[in-house]
Amino acid sequence: MHKFPARRSAALLAALILGLTGASLAPKPALALDSEGQELVVEPVVSGLDGPWGVGFLPDGTVLVTERRGRLLAIRDGQATPVAGLPKIAVAGQGGLLDILVPRDFAQSREILFTYAARYDGGSGTALAMGTLSDDLSTLKKVETLFRMTPAGSATRHFGSRIVEAPDGRIFLTIGDRGQSEMAQDLSVHNGKVLRLNRDGSVPADNPFVQTPDARPEIWSYGHRNPQGAALDGAGQLWINEHGARGGDEVNRIRPGANYGWPVIAYGQNYNGTDIGIGTEAPGMEQPVTYWDPSIAPSGMTFYQGDAIPGWQGDAFVGALKFDYIARLAGNPLQEVEQIKLPETARVRAVLSGPDGALWFLSEDDGTLYRLRPAT
Repeated sequence: MHKFPARRSAALLAALILGLTGASLAPKPALALDSEGQELVVEPVVSGLDGPWGVGFLPDGTVLVTERRGRLLAIRDGQATPVAGLPKIAVAGQGGLLDILVPRDFAQSREILFTYAARYDGGSGTALAMGTLSDDLSTLKKVETLFRMTPAGSATRHFGSRIVEAPDGRIFLTIGDRGQSEMAQDLSVHNGKVLRLNRDGSVPADNPFVQTPDARPEIWSYGHRNPQGAALDGAGQLWINEHGARGGDEVNRIRPGANYGWPVIAYGQNYNGTDIGIGTEAPGMEQPVTYWDPSIAPSGMTFYQGDAIPGWQGDAFVGALKFDYIARLAGNPLQEVEQIKLPETARVRAVLSGPDGALWFLSEDDGTLYRLRPAT
C-alpha cells in the first residue's frame, strides 16, 4: 500500500479562512503525487459546500452536487446555482437530501433522479424521486416521488441510498436497515435491501421475489446493514460496499435473490464488544469479496473507466469516512492495493470516475469537490 505525503492546498486554506460562507470555484491544483508510475494532482473544483453527499455529471459539463441539509447545486462556468423545486426533506441524523443520478438519456429527457429522507406514516424513510431540470438549471419541474420504503421508522440512521442505472435502464437503489438489524432478513420490508425498479418506480416482472408470498417485489438482494456505496464494473455487474458495526465493513458482488447475511453473520462485533449473530458464515448466505477490520466507514464507490490514468483501468475506488482516505481495489478477487491518503481526503463521501478521465471525490470535512487528474 502506498501512502502519500501531506501538503495543504493554499486555495483550500484560503476558503477555510474565509469561513466557507457560500460555494465558490476553486480551480488551483494542490498536490503532486505518484500512483502506478504516473504523476497526479488533486484539484479543488468547488468549495464552501455544506455536508455534500452526491455528485452527477451533465453532458454539457455541468456538475450537480447534493447537500444533505437539503440543497441541490448546479455548477457551471465557475458559478454554483441553487436548484429550486425539491420536495420537503426530513433532515435529521443521517437523513436528508442524499444521492443523485443523471440518467444516460438526460440530453433528451432532462430528467434526474435523487434520493432523500421523507417524512410519512409517523416516521421517515428513504424515498426516490424524479424531476425535470430546467434549461437554465434553476428549477426542478414535474417532481414526482417514485418510491418510498416500507415501513417508515423513527430512527434517523442507515438510510443507505445510493442509486445506480443498470445497463438496461432499470434502477438499483440501496437501503440500510434503519437501525433495526433483524429487518434485513425480513422480505416483507425494505430495510437492509438492494432494490431494482423500473425508471418510473414500478417493479420489473423478472425481479427474484415477485412471486414470493408477502415479499416486497422490489427486492433484488437482502441481508445488508447500510450500503452507502454502489457501482457497476465494466461488465455491468453491480457491486456495493456497506458499513459493518465495529469492524466488518464489506464489499459485495450483488446477485439477484442472494442473502448477504446481516445480522446473522458478520466479520465484526457489536459496538459493545459482543458477538454478532452466529459467526462469519452460514449455509445459504454470501461471503463478502473483501472486508475491512477495523472499519473504514466506506461510502461512495466507483470503477475507474477513463483512459487518462491507464494503471487504474477497471479498478474500484471506495471513499472512507474514517481514516480519511480513498481505497483502490484491484485483482480477482478485489482487494485493497493502495490508499490515497491526503489532507483533501477528509471524510470522503462520494467517489466518481468522471467523464474527463479524472477521479472526482467529495470531502465532507473540507466541504469541497475535488478531481484527481494527471499532472500534465
